[in-house]
Amino acid sequence: MEKMGAGNSEFEDLFEEKKRVKNPLVPIGALITAGVLTAGLISFRRGNSHLGQKLMRARVVVQGATIALMVGTAYYYGEKF
Repeated sequence: MEKMGAGNSEFEDLFEEKKRVKNPLVPIGALITAGVLTAGLISFRRGNSHLGQKLMRARVVVQGATIALMVGTAYYYGEKF
């Protein structure tokens, strides 16, 4: 049982270290993606398909940038652990 406790402590230390490394831009990108998606869906519902289509294209760009941030952050900090 003691061995499990020691491993658990190492896991907790690693988890605490990773929490400090979070990229604050990723949640912001996710919120922007959700906002643009919502605006696009509202535009389609109101019958403005031209604006809705532009917003959907913007959503793809913002979502791609958010994913790129996630991958870049994981790659950058993955080497340090």
